[in-house]
Amino acid sequence: MSVSNFAQQASPASKPSKILTYETINSHVKRVEYAVRGELAISAERIKDELSNGYSHNYRFDTVVNCNIGNPQQLKQKPITFFRQIASLVEYPDLLSPENRKQIESLYPKDAIERAQMLLEKIGSIGAYSHSQGIPCIRNNVAKFIEERDGYPAEQSNIFLTQGASAGVQNVLQLIIAHSNVGIMIPIPQYPLYTATLALYDAQPVPYYLDEEKDWGLDISQLTSSLSAGRSKGLDIRALVIINPGNPTGQCLTEQNMREIIDFCHNERIILLADEVYQTNIYLPAERPFHSFKKVLRSMGKKYDQFELFSFHSVSKGMIGECGRRGGYYECTGIDSHVVNELYKIASVSLCPNIQGQIMVDLMVQPPKCEDESYALYQKELSKIYESLRRRSIKLSECFNQLEGVTCNNAQGSMYLFPRIRLPQKAIEAARQAGRQPDESYCLAMLNATGVCVVPGSGFGQKDGTWHFRSTFLPPEGLFDGFCDRLQNFHHEFFEKYRD
Repeated sequence: MSVSNFAQQASPASKPSKILTYETINSHVKRVEYAVRGELAISAERIKDELSNGYSHNYRFDTVVNCNIGNPQQLKQKPITFFRQIASLVEYPDLLSPENRKQIESLYPKDAIERAQMLLEKIGSIGAYSHSQGIPCIRNNVAKFIEERDGYPAEQSNIFLTQGASAGVQNVLQLIIAHSNVGIMIPIPQYPLYTATLALYDAQPVPYYLDEEKDWGLDISQLTSSLSAGRSKGLDIRALVIINPGNPTGQCLTEQNMREIIDFCHNERIILLADEVYQTNIYLPAERPFHSFKKVLRSMGKKYDQFELFSFHSVSKGMIGECGRRGGYYECTGIDSHVVNELYKIASVSLCPNIQGQIMVDLMVQPPKCEDESYALYQKELSKIYESLRRRSIKLSECFNQLEGVTCNNAQGSMYLFPRIRLPQKAIEAARQAGRQPDESYCLAMLNATGVCVVPGSGFGQKDGTWHFRSTFLPPEGLFDGFCDRLQNFHHEFFEKYRD
């Protein structure tokens, strides 16, 4: 090739205008879908903008209600006072200086001041990096919390503090997924974090189905058939994900069912990933109490000493609802020490989890004690939020069950309901002609008619031929009557429009 021809081929005019285009980016990124912040959520934000800019005449409502995501404080849940007091003091340590002490003591309870001072002594400036695995004293408090909860020892060296539980799940899955033929068993319906992460890391989801007719229960025969189907395709199935209490389904596993799951994983040499972020969101404590998989595992004896378990928890849920703090942790149980070292290496790449999130984890696992000045208010706030969530779960379930063609299981735990809707055939055909899933079309119509943003069941996975949607029951109780009235009116109009 001549020099002139080479120069002509390499001239700027012959090159694409951009190096990075949709066609050239990582193909795994393009496969990622995350329904709870998908098209419905984007449409809800657009409508919010229109309402705030004076276009309320376009709609029959003046407020958008985000029931698409478990984000309690977005929906007016009050922060826990003690937690915010500590956060403010560690954020601005000058408040604790001698010259400010008298004024601060008139505003803050003694135990909050002492706790903030102790944390600052252990941490130093919260603007500095911490240990990559998390602040040692906080990991030690997490270990104590686990021991008190379960009655079995926990080691801080096996605990990683993370940017919310989601980051922990992603780190662990990244470690497990050694090649593109790795299969990960996930529940259907599932939280989209799992399918999104598997797509990003180029692994294969191996679905197992929860039984809606049995309060979204888990039958071991379903695990067995799912595993068999996956292995028949040549997949290297390495892990099983359990979400307990369930998201989006709100079920809570019995202890016997958990023993069966552990036996299944033990016999089939499968790692168990226990997503337990809703462990305090339990609404039938006498009938369906929460048991951690760590506790059940340890109660099963030495036969299971080498069993491999990762357990995840978060400050985003429960009665705390500090989603924006991005605090969480995971515990490694029965994991080889060399593997734990590799997890530490991966954590070190990100330097450390954010410090305020770590502090919130510390407060979650070590809240005020009964002898502390802050205890009475802490318990009052906690109980108020819990009782309100329980009432709201019942109210919304009753509302859904009054709708034509809709059935909804009550929530045993978590923050969600996952009602099934039997859509008219004309609605199904109209949706498909528009290039949409039928439940997606229904949810978009609901948003445009009522301002209520939910997530179609197709974003979580569901049995073929069934349609669902997920809704939080986090809106303030004062909104519920109007919320349900709008929903019932919309639903009636929708069914009349598409009635067969």
